Amino acid sequence: MPAPTDRLAALARRPALAALGLGAASALALPPVHAVPVLLLTLPGFLGLIGRETSWKRAAWLGFCFGFGHHLAGLYWVTHALFTDIGRWFWLVPVAAPGLALPLALFSVIPAVAAWRAAPGLPRALAFAGAWVLAELARGVLFTGFPWNLLGTAWAFAAWPIQAASLFGTHFLSFVTVLAACLPSLRDWRAVGAAAALVALLLGYGGWRMAGGPPPPEAVRIVVVQGNIAQDLKWDEDQRLPIFQRYVALTQLGAQAAAQAHPEAPVVAVWPETASPYLLTQDPDAIRLAASALPPRGLLLAGTVRAQWTSEGRVSALYNSLAAVTALGEFAGVYDKHHLVPFGEYMPLGGLLPIRMVTGGVDFSAGPGPRTVALPGVPPVSPLICYEVIFPGAVVASENRPAWLLNVTNDAWFGVSAGPFQHLAAARLRAVEEGLPLVRAAQTGISAIFDSQGRVVARMGLMATGTLGEWLPGAGPPTLFSRLGLIPILGLSGLSLAFGLGFRRGRGRLGD
Repeated sequence: MPAPTDRLAALARRPALAALGLGAASALALPPVHAVPVLLLTLPGFLGLIGRETSWKRAAWLGFCFGFGHHLAGLYWVTHALFTDIGRWFWLVPVAAPGLALPLALFSVIPAVAAWRAAPGLPRALAFAGAWVLAELARGVLFTGFPWNLLGTAWAFAAWPIQAASLFGTHFLSFVTVLAACLPSLRDWRAVGAAAALVALLLGYGGWRMAGGPPPPEAVRIVVVQGNIAQDLKWDEDQRLPIFQRYVALTQLGAQAAAQAHPEAPVVAVWPETASPYLLTQDPDAIRLAASALPPRGLLLAGTVRAQWTSEGRVSALYNSLAAVTALGEFAGVYDKHHLVPFGEYMPLGGLLPIRMVTGGVDFSAGPGPRTVALPGVPPVSPLICYEVIFPGAVVASENRPAWLLNVTNDAWFGVSAGPFQHLAAARLRAVEEGLPLVRAAQTGISAIFDSQGRVVARMGLMATGTLGEWLPGAGPPTLFSRLGLIPILGLSGLSLAFGLGFRRGRGRLGD
């Protein structure tokens, strides 16, 4: 059997394969594993491969391989959605996850080329960290944006390590993570000390910020309803009434209990994304049945599809919506999802690719954007449907700060996999960034309530049926991130990249 050093040497002779493996291993740092120390091996190892190359094109190729392995391992769970209708989508099983990883891998080319251009040592680490975050920022904007699995989410296993997101956002956590992982490889005690200091500051700030405790809660009872409806049953015609009745029964159980225990407090029941199998805003019988589950001071926030019709009775527009229903069966507001999922809610590229995961022949229409919705007797809320919650700096209307965030989603597509955990981590980070509590209702889980510092107030696991009942956590003061958004991290990343590239290969070896 060859010695370990022989195997490493053999792997170095296959740099593309090594980069692919290092990228895949880096995904272990992401939720739900959160193996953050693995980055001390994978990121310096990747920089070592880059440093051996003599051409920027080869460096770019290695960056693509690293990114492909990273996103393939991190997003493998998208294939699970195909099994809800495997007879129709069997041909996509071997290509779905690779097909998503391919375009995302292009964003890893940017830091790879930047690292190759910079001189070895500290300049290379700074250039790599800066370019990595700039690529993350670009990934959140280009082609409708997909900022899933930002590297900073690796710290979201608890509240205290992610408090620095309140200063400069999750991208700042990514920057610190990349730089701290790469510095020890410089084999200089000062670099190791700097890496340790970065992590200590990150964790120390979290402990200091949380020492004062959360703001006092609002005098509002929240009841999150998790119906645990399997995706393959969700739109079955024979299951519509039983599904609706399940949500009504769970709501009645949780909301009435909350009202009896705290008769002075309004009760807000929350259903997940598209929980209603009926067009709730246009079905009087469904409205009456849903309202019957509420106490007198109750309010229902329910995920539903909303339709507009032509004069001939044909559907002219569909919206993925959140509707507010009072105990009297009246509508108190509606929010329409604005950030739609390609192939799931609309067909990109003019429908050139024949992939539509959601049943129906009409694309969903987009709502006007982030909104603060005023509700009777309840603090104003910013609704976020499904993956709208993954976008840092884009979850709150800039002119009207809400008192809480509400994320309703249907993660039943992804079963028991890493997907729901990664989605939950993103939601938790939005609470910390904005300094606002976040309530999350998921069809099959993971439902949760976070306070304004990301503490778990209540949580219900995957594939569980029931309700979560808690006081609505209070809002914290506006954070630095909520005031300045992405501008500071954009500047920090740009400066780091510029400084690193100021010492180019062959011109300087600062820290080598």
